[in-house]
Amino acid sequence: MDLQLLDRVALVTGASKGIGLAVTRSLRQEGAKVVAVSRRTTPELEDLRGAGLLHVSADLMDPDAPGRVVDRAIEYFGGLDVLVNNAGGPPPGITMPRSGFLGGDDAAWQAIFEFNLFSAVRMTRAAIPRMIERGGGSVINVSTGLARQPASVNIEYGAAKAGLSNLTKALSEEFGPRGIRVNTVSPGAVRTAWWTEEGGAADVIAAMAGADRDTVLETLAPQMMGQVTGRLIDPQEVADTILLLASPRSASTIGADFAVDAGFHKSF
Repeated sequence: MDLQLLDRVALVTGASKGIGLAVTRSLRQEGAKVVAVSRRTTPELEDLRGAGLLHVSADLMDPDAPGRVVDRAIEYFGGLDVLVNNAGGPPPGITMPRSGFLGGDDAAWQAIFEFNLFSAVRMTRAAIPRMIERGGGSVINVSTGLARQPASVNIEYGAAKAGLSNLTKALSEEFGPRGIRVNTVSPGAVRTAWWTEEGGAADVIAAMAGADRDTVLETLAPQMMGQVTGRLIDPQEVADTILLLASPRSASTIGADFAVDAGFHKSF
């Protein structure tokens, strides 16, 4: 199926690994031009280098960074059609999972909200006027199943992402009549660096459960998240949904929330 993304300009945050890298790679395969945003590049992202990809190094916890990134995208590619607000998870200096409400002080809450909510707010605020200039566009916000099914684990993260999911609905109502489609993708536990890097979630849970990290990644984590497939989600599986939402073929999909969570969310 032709997704009609040839030569469309997309901006992807958190593009150096995980879901963002899978989205960036898939967009390039569809012929889109991509502005890949991350603090640092990676060998996997470097492999995608070419005329149709621009890497912009940015710390999205800097309030001025989103505006600069969008300006750079316009300068380099001449416009903007798609925004994927994918950057999120643990901000620098914070390890997840975090257990319980009383353990989080104001600084932790503020950092998690800055990275997971306010960075997307600022990026969207910078992007939407540029999309309106082009006659329309698509914004895809990457949230989490925890935004719809709250838990005491990672409570700050779930609350921030719930705000992002709410924002999606509000923006879709305001800007849908002007050709801007805003939608949400809410993954479950995805096999990304958040889980696999040294000191990441797999190591934290392994220490808590008295297990080894491989057992966590292969068995315990999917069980804890109620993922009926019995495995962590592949980033590409999330990216495929994001690409469909980016495509003009989803012209009437507005304000929707797609759960790519292997059955984590149990209610209607």
